[in-house]
Amino acid sequence: MKTSFTFLAVALLICNFTFGQDFSKKIDSIIKDNYQKNPDVGISVGFINNNKEFYTSYGKLSKESTTNIDKNSIFEIASITKLLTGNMIAQAAVEKKLKLDDYIDSYLPKQYILQKNLQNKIKISDLASHQSGLPDIDFQKLIEVNSQQPVSSVTEQSLATMINNCTDLIDYGSFRYSTINFTLLGQILEKVYGKSYDELIRKKILKPAKMNQTLTKDFKVKNITTGYNPDGGAQEFFLWNVTAPAGLVKSNTSDMVKYMKVLLNSGNQISDAALIAEKIYYKDAKREMGLGFNINTKDGDTIYLKSGDSMGQSSIICYNRAKNWGIIILLNKRDSKMRQNLLNVIYENILK
Repeated sequence: MKTSFTFLAVALLICNFTFGQDFSKKIDSIIKDNYQKNPDVGISVGFINNNKEFYTSYGKLSKESTTNIDKNSIFEIASITKLLTGNMIAQAAVEKKLKLDDYIDSYLPKQYILQKNLQNKIKISDLASHQSGLPDIDFQKLIEVNSQQPVSSVTEQSLATMINNCTDLIDYGSFRYSTINFTLLGQILEKVYGKSYDELIRKKILKPAKMNQTLTKDFKVKNITTGYNPDGGAQEFFLWNVTAPAGLVKSNTSDMVKYMKVLLNSGNQISDAALIAEKIYYKDAKREMGLGFNINTKDGDTIYLKSGDSMGQSSIICYNRAKNWGIIILLNKRDSKMRQNLLNVIYENILK
């Protein structure tokens, strides 16, 4: 019996090792094929399956660079930052710093004074699931003013003016994607903890997940990628400002895989908070929303997903808690269709 058990254990080990190799080769083949068809787009992919990590990358840090992109190359993860902010909001709920169904009124910084008819109406979970009804910044107008740094003109004062002048929540309770919602969540976190968002993300996310290469304010490093807009023009990385909680973190596939590894393993502050964030806080005919990300369930298979687009880069993260896998895709060009198509192909052919 002992010999049989040992044989079975070895057989299972070989099977898992073979599956891991097959998993890696198939994803690499898909990414390589995409790069050969789109050699102007640098790409880095990280994936994790049952705690085993795999990476593949193609392209150069920039059109002028001779340095290859790898798992340590820095990209803008853009709105994937919202996933991290949502987790910190859930951590605050676990620590009883706030309740997700609390109204935001008493949690907002003092410069915000909601109109009387808007008071005691918007919940913290409404912000995190994009259903607050509050106005948002007009990116198109900001781009016309400064195409390289469009959010640079967004300040605490301009945000307060926008919110304080809002007289009606026209689409309250309906989904409308919002940068302002997560900017406010960042300010709420700062108020309940008495620390800056930068300090909090380091304490609550980066340090416990050992994400030592993820950058916030200072991202002048040698392994940074250059972003390109849809027309091929070079785009600067967005500088850190008040909108940081909505999309200004810079990272790489190595660190984002570390985050998913902590997320998928129980018994830590990030994973405990994720279980709260993964509940459904908004649902309509087209979508289900957790705290900062989409929830897609089909045939009993549930995945959690968040995409991001800056002016010059695109990204997407997706994980399946039940099957214990996760994937992060980073592109050094703004191409939301490409990053979504890549995930679709990988999911349908490998991960499903």
